[in-house]
Amino acid sequence: MSNQDTFYAAMQAKGISRRDFLKFCTMTAASLGLAPNMVNQVVQAMETQPRIPVLWLHGLECTCCTESFIRSAHPLASDVILSMISLDYDDTIMAAAGHQAEACLHEVREKYKGRYIVAIEGNPPMNEDGMYCIIGGRPFVDQMRETCKDAMAVIAWGSCASSGCVQAAKPNPTNATPVHKVITDKPVIRVPGCPPIAEVMTGVMTYILTFGRLPELDSQRRPKMFYSQRVHDKCYRRPHFDAGQFVESWDDEGARKGYCLYKMGCKGPTTYNACSTIGWNEGTSFPIQSGHGCIGCSEDDFWDKQPFYERLSNIRPFGVESNADKVGLAAAGVAAGAIGIHAVASAAKHLNTEPEKEKEKEKEKEKEKESSESKI
Repeated sequence: MSNQDTFYAAMQAKGISRRDFLKFCTMTAASLGLAPNMVNQVVQAMETQPRIPVLWLHGLECTCCTESFIRSAHPLASDVILSMISLDYDDTIMAAAGHQAEACLHEVREKYKGRYIVAIEGNPPMNEDGMYCIIGGRPFVDQMRETCKDAMAVIAWGSCASSGCVQAAKPNPTNATPVHKVITDKPVIRVPGCPPIAEVMTGVMTYILTFGRLPELDSQRRPKMFYSQRVHDKCYRRPHFDAGQFVESWDDEGARKGYCLYKMGCKGPTTYNACSTIGWNEGTSFPIQSGHGCIGCSEDDFWDKQPFYERLSNIRPFGVESNADKVGLAAAGVAAGAIGIHAVASAAKHLNTEPEKEKEKEKEKEKEKESSESKI
């Protein structure tokens, strides 16, 4: 199948009905958080836009991003790979190897100059001229620079590519370096996480195909539609945080009741990701729901911000909270304040009624005096 075939053409070739195609477009729009009136735009893009050639490179990494990607449910990774995009090079899952694989890489670069996307999993080590990671007999950093030269955009999959991850942890002997610090002449989309959520990965790809442009990015080059809120903001344990109810030790009564894991080291209040809204394994769960605090894997230098089980000493003010120690005190303060206000009001009322009582007493005395005089 040609790279210029559309997604709809690929679906028709598989015997997919028009009805199922429209269902797929509706589901895709929902997964991207688009309004219902945007479904028609998704349908039009799927019918007319040619598939995008993608070259997927691997540097220093553990392949967890690929493992996450192929488990996507909405949309299915198979639909993204086989229909929406043309994954022309990925040495982890492609059949070709050696010279055949490298020839394919060269062919796509020449044929689709300026029209392909480079997806990078892992990072390049810069020490010793890049000799700590060799691909096809030469340093990975050379392959990466050469491939990105004529790309329309670059996607940095996962924390390895986005911020360096464990390879760049102190003392970083290989000088493992994030992609955007090496590729500076192309737009780089950072999709952090160790690994990123599967639906976030396929969602980024789907957005580019649907709208023919990159998604809106934040100041750190992350897609806003997935990284604009903290894990803490939509966490189902958030009400317990606000109420000052925390797990104090593993498997205590608070843990059994689903209390907040902040005191057990949860980094949800400082981590921007979609875990608490999208979930993992087809939305089944995410680490906090499974009883383990967030380790902040989508934040820069998270590996050096250990220990993972030591609570944050401070949280930047956001919403109602400042830090866990003050939450319960604040709640108690509100109650005490209410009691104090009631006491002050009562005292004021009491003070206001005292003069009236004195006047009443004076009137009573006057009446008694008048009554005595009249009898005399």
